[in-house]
Amino acid sequence: MTDYTSENYIQENYALATSPSLRRRHAKEARFKWYGRIAIMIAFGFLVLMFSTIIFRGAGAFQQTNIALDVNFSEQVIDPSGERNPQALASANYKPLLTAALSKTFPEITARNDKRHLYKLLSSGAVFELGQLVSDDPSLIGTNQTIWLTASSEVDLFMKGKIDANLDETLRRISNKDISYIQALQKNGHIKKKFNSAFFTNGDSREPEMAGILGAALGSFFSLLVCFAIAFPLGIMTAVYLEEYAKKSKLTDLIEVNINNLAAVPSIVFGLLGLSIFLGVFHIPRSTPLVGGMVLALMTLPTIIIAARASLRSVPNTIREAAYGLGASKTQATFHHVVPLAMPGMLTGTILGMAQALGETAPLLMIGMVAFIVDIPHGVTDAATSLPVQIFLWADSPEKGFVERTSAAIIVLLAFLILMNLLAVFLRKKLERRW
Repeated sequence: MTDYTSENYIQENYALATSPSLRRRHAKEARFKWYGRIAIMIAFGFLVLMFSTIIFRGAGAFQQTNIALDVNFSEQVIDPSGERNPQALASANYKPLLTAALSKTFPEITARNDKRHLYKLLSSGAVFELGQLVSDDPSLIGTNQTIWLTASSEVDLFMKGKIDANLDETLRRISNKDISYIQALQKNGHIKKKFNSAFFTNGDSREPEMAGILGAALGSFFSLLVCFAIAFPLGIMTAVYLEEYAKKSKLTDLIEVNINNLAAVPSIVFGLLGLSIFLGVFHIPRSTPLVGGMVLALMTLPTIIIAARASLRSVPNTIREAAYGLGASKTQATFHHVVPLAMPGMLTGTILGMAQALGETAPLLMIGMVAFIVDIPHGVTDAATSLPVQIFLWADSPEKGFVERTSAAIIVLLAFLILMNLLAVFLRKKLERRW
């Protein structure tokens, strides 16, 4: 019998390592690793491209061009009776004050056509800005003040370099005369870009420079509030019953299959359900956060149930057995021990479901939350829209000034979604227990 020495072992392993089949297998493994790395780099590249494009287009919306004018708040124009009635002050005609201030800034302009171009430098909402100032501080009446007022969308785009002055005048919405007026204002320091607080404090508007996201953001907030109030308790109680109390039967199997199927149903189907049931049968007010939240609750409910059941399953049976051993009833063991231990996972699933609901557009379009609404909602029964629907409306607008607003609203929506997902990760890391 031949002795099997270490030299024989080395020779056999060397022959195996140098065999063509093994080299081919190692080469395939190396190529597969590189395929995965390349796929990750391509996906990351597209993600960076998407975010950089959105940020590049939307960053300008956080600044707004303003024009400084010396305004004479004439009492004869604003409040000739001198009563200082708030309603009269709010409804007064402030346009003559603006035209007089512009004429004072450009006294050399006398032709009617030139004045018409001059008046277009300001936003049509500038008169409302003056009205708001006087309503907030009636002591301005009878004084001369330097007021910074919002410029028109065309002037704003020109100041941000979005309009090429070298183009032929017929190919741009701002004329050479307008450009000369802007340059004169720049020379005197009467025009500059400021932080656009109106974007966060105004509702929707037909004028891009006056449009804001506050109304849509509050509409989304109230809708999510209704969604959470309905979906969270129903989802948790359903999961607890199916996981802890329900006996295995054909009925429970059917319920489980339907819950899993509902989680994969397109969101627009829930919108059709809300349109036919909530609006058609129960006649709930159209285009309100109440009906929007109810539709989003139907859509979010399967996600919460599935996440809650998975959290309940993760609690070891020894917890239940220990509770029973100490004389606890089924209900006491469930709600005093099992549910509190499963709550971190339940909250994580709920937050992820709410984040999905925040970005939904299709079901809200079906129930009429696509309407143009200027007023800021103050409750769940006020007419409102939502942030994704607002983005949809602005993206469909032909006004070039809404391109910036659309991208800026997307940035705000993404920020909310990222914060909600980070909150879910934080809760999972902070509260979960490993068994």
